Amino acid sequence: MKHIYLPLAALSCVVALYIHNFITKYRERRADRAIGERYGCLPPPRLQNQRPLGIDRLEQIFRANTESRLMELFLFHFRQTGNTLEQVFLGTQAFGTVDPANLEAILSTNFKDWGMGARRQITFPMFGDGIFTQEGAPWKHSRELLRPQFHYKQYDNLEVFREAVDNLIDIMSQEDGVVDLQPLFFRLTLDVTTEFLFGESVKSLKAPKSTGEQTFADAFNTAQAYVAKRFRLLDLYWLIGGKKFQDACDKIHRFADQIIDRNLSRDAQDDKGQKYLFLDSLAQNTPDRTALRGQIINILTAGRDTTACLLSWTFFLLVRHPNILTKLRAEIVAACNGSAELCRTDLRNMKYLQNVLKETLRLYPSVPVNTRTALRTTVLPTGGGPDRTSPVLIPKGTPVAYSVYTMHRRPDLYGMDAELYRPERWDEDMPLNHNETDTKWGYLPFNGGPRICLGMDFALTEAAYAVVRIIQRFQTIKLPDGADVELTGVEKQTITLVVSVTEGCKVELR
Repeated sequence: MKHIYLPLAALSCVVALYIHNFITKYRERRADRAIGERYGCLPPPRLQNQRPLGIDRLEQIFRANTESRLMELFLFHFRQTGNTLEQVFLGTQAFGTVDPANLEAILSTNFKDWGMGARRQITFPMFGDGIFTQEGAPWKHSRELLRPQFHYKQYDNLEVFREAVDNLIDIMSQEDGVVDLQPLFFRLTLDVTTEFLFGESVKSLKAPKSTGEQTFADAFNTAQAYVAKRFRLLDLYWLIGGKKFQDACDKIHRFADQIIDRNLSRDAQDDKGQKYLFLDSLAQNTPDRTALRGQIINILTAGRDTTACLLSWTFFLLVRHPNILTKLRAEIVAACNGSAELCRTDLRNMKYLQNVLKETLRLYPSVPVNTRTALRTTVLPTGGGPDRTSPVLIPKGTPVAYSVYTMHRRPDLYGMDAELYRPERWDEDMPLNHNETDTKWGYLPFNGGPRICLGMDFALTEAAYAVVRIIQRFQTIKLPDGADVELTGVEKQTITLVVSVTEGCKVELR
């Protein structure tokens, strides 16, 4: 009889669990419907799937990524449906939006309703725990440690950028002719970031390409490519991994450990100790070495990649728009009178230079797509119904992706020439400025709300200084003979956590 009762007991447990889950889901759906009715929610347009469970959506994404046109695909989807959409992706309901009012709700007004979802699990093998994967109290603590580092007085005299930019220009001068600036910009921003945040530069621009920095750079690119693929699989991220990914992560961890060992062993009387250093403060508040390493990698990712991409896209666009480069050169000559002895205020007063950087970030925001997941059932203010203006119900646990890249190319915000690179638009009366919400939330190259980028001013200052110094040094900066001049947005783009130029930023220097 025992042999009969045991299977029956197990079956009873399974049935009871199924009934419990069914009742729980039913109650949740009923509660969600009540919230939807209270706010007048209606569903947004849905992307139609051609295959079960939305498998075709995954195929589209991976094919577009292989062809270096992923952002073009996302842009097409929103133009096909509207500024807010629903989709079924691998059997899971998900939403997307490029509406400033919805981004205000997600990033600010209803900030507590939203979390990072599986971001920590997806990135953990590479990133560990750090400010960009943390939430709640740990995130607030990390942010408070980092905030003093980015007070503008820490870099107002531009001294922290000077040596690295000098080294960059030395290399560019030695390679007189056609130069791919993109890898050089990644080395520049690595040197600046390690000097500024950790007290000592790794001086990658002075080292041979065969050294550890290049090993780190290759490993970093490899690991980021894996992480990007994991993000695209949402809850099935664990399917992407393997030895190549783990080896790349191990190399990144060793590089971060070297930074920790080298900088924390500095003599206490070192004059750099008189400045606030994020690494020193972090070490005092983070006794665990693994946690310290995670923070280092998180900060390196932000400081190295985003600014390097901004510089790469800036020169990629300038050599394809020589009239804009000529106008920018004239402003620099008039403002600087040939001097490299500049300060932050000098750079901020170059209005056209600032417009050039803003326009580059509009078309190529360093982080082009981001995601949040609803921690509780919540509401987006607009995008639903036949007229696409009704509120949209977002059930608990549902991801919402937002494409800043697409939003920045909306003609109803930036004009009918929104696809064109035209810095002058920032001095004009754009549609963006006709609505307070659009003005504040329709341009988000550095995110917004409580998680707005602390390093925004630092990054813009670094980029502006590098642009000025390069233009001062080289009288000829032009597109190499025979190079393609594609329509803006049609060129090949590589998407990891940032968007970079797939075929590099090749320019001719004289």
